Amino acid sequence: MTALLTRRKVLAGMGVLGLGLLAGCDTRGQLSYKYGKDLSNKIMGRTFKLKNTDGETMTLSSFRGLMPMVFFGFTQCPAICPTTLARAAKIKKLMGKDGDRLQVIFISLDPERDTPEILDAYMKAFDPTFVALYGTLEETKATAKEFDVFFEKVPAGDTYTISHTATSYVYDSRGELRLGLSTSLSAEECTEDLLTVMEVC
Repeated sequence: MTALLTRRKVLAGMGVLGLGLLAGCDTRGQLSYKYGKDLSNKIMGRTFKLKNTDGETMTLSSFRGLMPMVFFGFTQCPAICPTTLARAAKIKKLMGKDGDRLQVIFISLDPERDTPEILDAYMKAFDPTFVALYGTLEETKATAKEFDVFFEKVPAGDTYTISHTATSYVYDSRGELRLGLSTSLSAEECTEDLLTVMEVC
């Protein structure tokens, strides 16, 4: 009798805890991050449609159930992009088994030069699970605008480079924008904040 009552209390407690976690998933702006910027009150990236390197059309909902981390860049980027992607690969390892839920998404800002083949090889050099997305110049501009990402071509000799926003945008598993990570943060600092996101979703 006592054992049964205790078990019921435990189950009831678990039910309340479960509701609390679900409520936390729906609550915007309630998480506390040590290093990144809380973006829970922002609405970004809800309607973009771009292709992956296999030619499949992808949207934010394509990654539902995972924790997407979106970063904009280009394959000929000399420093920021490779450094950020290398950091993302390290974060994934630091997260251990939870790293399987982290989906790194690289959106190309250079449709003129970043072909699917080039993007595929570039991403695999960092982690085979990383996804690269691309579109036409018009689609790229629309997606960047949706994320409030700045980018522009900058002449460099007989070619060009691209100046761009370097924030990584993190969503929870329900597709709610949660966190902005700057390039100044270490992999360890990012990991701590990402695990905070995972506590509720």
